[in-house]
Amino acid sequence: MATLKEIKSRIASVRSTLKITSAMKMVSAAKLHKAQQAFESLSAYEFELNSILEELSLSKKSIYSKAINEAAPAAIVALSSNSSLCGAFNANAIKAARQAIEAQGRQAVLYLIGKKLSDSLLRDGLKPIRDLNALSQHCSYEQAAQLADELIESFLEGKISRVELVWTHYHSMGKQINQSETFLPYSPVFKKQDWPAVEEKYILEPDKEALFEELLRKALRLRIYSLLIDNATAEHASRTVAMQSASDNAQNILSELTLEYNKSRQAKITAEILDLAAGSQQ
Repeated sequence: MATLKEIKSRIASVRSTLKITSAMKMVSAAKLHKAQQAFESLSAYEFELNSILEELSLSKKSIYSKAINEAAPAAIVALSSNSSLCGAFNANAIKAARQAIEAQGRQAVLYLIGKKLSDSLLRDGLKPIRDLNALSQHCSYEQAAQLADELIESFLEGKISRVELVWTHYHSMGKQINQSETFLPYSPVFKKQDWPAVEEKYILEPDKEALFEELLRKALRLRIYSLLIDNATAEHASRTVAMQSASDNAQNILSELTLEYNKSRQAKITAEILDLAAGSQQ
C-alpha cells in the first residue's frame, strides 16, 4: 500500500498536469473560435467565386481541364499538424496521406504540410519536395498562393499530371473527417447545367476567356488557403476535445487519490490511537 507521502506526491503531480491540460484547452478553444470565423467568412466568398467561374466555364474548354502530360507523376498535397496532443488527428491524417500515395504510386511528387506527417513519411523513405511545415502553423494567403501557382505551373508545363489534396475537414467539435479532392485537372464544383447565360447577368471586361483564366487562378489559390484554414480548424477542435478529456480524467484520478489519501490518513490516525490506548493499559 502506498504511503501518505507517495499519495500526496501523486496528487501534486496530477494537479500540475490538470493545470496544463486546462490551459491548453482554453488556448485551443480560442484558436478554434478564431479559425471558425475565418473559415465561415472565406466560405461565402469562395462559393460566389466558384459560381461565377462555373458559369464562365460552361461554354469553354480550359487548358486546366486536361493533363498536358498523362505520363507525368501525380502531385499530392497532404496536411497534418506540427504538434501533438490533438487526439487521433495526426494518426488519421498520416493514414489518409499514405492511402493517397498508394493510390497515385510511390513516384508521386509530395507537398507535405505538417511536421508530424513529414517526419512519419520520411521514415518510410518518402521525401517531400521541400519544407512547407510553416504553413501548418501560420495560415498565410501569400504562401498559399505561391504554392498554388507552383502547382499550376508544374501542371501546365507537363511536370505533373494531376494534383490531389488530402486534408482533415472540420465537421463538428466531436467529428473531423479526412477528405481528398482533385485540385487539377480542374472540374466545375457545382456541375449545374441550367445556369442562365453569363452575359445576361454580368458585364464582361475585357472578355469571357481572359476573365475565366484570371478567376480560375484566384479560385485555385483560394482553395489551397481555404483547406489550410479548414485543416487548422479541425486540429484545434481535436486538441480542445483531447484536452477536455485529459482534464476530466485528471479530475477523476484526483478524486480517487484524495479519497485514498483520506482513508490512509484516517487509518494511520486510528492505528496511532489504538497504540496509545494499548500503551496506557500496560
